Amino acid sequence: MKSYGQFCPVAKASELFCERWTPLIIRDLAHGASRFSELQKGVPLMSPTLLSARLKQLEAEGIVERRAAPGSKIRSYHLTEAGAEFIPMVEALGIWGQRWSRRQLVEGEVDLGLLVWALERGVDPTAFGETRSVVQLHLTDQPGNKQLWWFVNREGECELCVDDPGFEIDLYLACSLPDIIYVIRGDLPLAEALESGRLDAHGPRRITEKVGAWLNLSPLAAVKSARG
Repeated sequence: MKSYGQFCPVAKASELFCERWTPLIIRDLAHGASRFSELQKGVPLMSPTLLSARLKQLEAEGIVERRAAPGSKIRSYHLTEAGAEFIPMVEALGIWGQRWSRRQLVEGEVDLGLLVWALERGVDPTAFGETRSVVQLHLTDQPGNKQLWWFVNREGECELCVDDPGFEIDLYLACSLPDIIYVIRGDLPLAEALESGRLDAHGPRRITEKVGAWLNLSPLAAVKSARG
């Protein structure tokens, strides 16, 4: 981490927090990611080598700690008390981004991997009840081998499947990749997406009326743009 060469506490904190990728790592740790593979999914353009080095730096600075599960050699990453104090800063950045940086997605921002990972981690797997339910997402603008994705909700968890899991489909969703990203970000209200046909939802009424509950949009999605 590069030093600003100042004793100012703003400079010292910025040396840690403003290093590229660090706010995103803290964002994902705050949202429950703890395994190295999970953190990789949240920063797909960051090399594994750099991610490993950054985690070691944050651990050395007392921002992140590694823990071993009882009886296991597998270690997971967690924010320390000092690291958790960065969470309000990450949330403030998100609010500012929603208010002032909203615009049309540009090339390089339409990230399929990040979208399906965000859905797997963010949806409410209990929205349709306690029994197993399956949501099939059809991304109509993607190549054939990347069009269909399945989300299996059971036992309070959501599992992403890249192949048909073989269960009966409870909810079919169809839209373009940019449109589902706009819905997740809050740029395209869910009701408007459904009414206009930019998002198609098919299934029993008791299921389709709970699409919003299943998507479980972040509170940031409700932050209105200040740019109109």
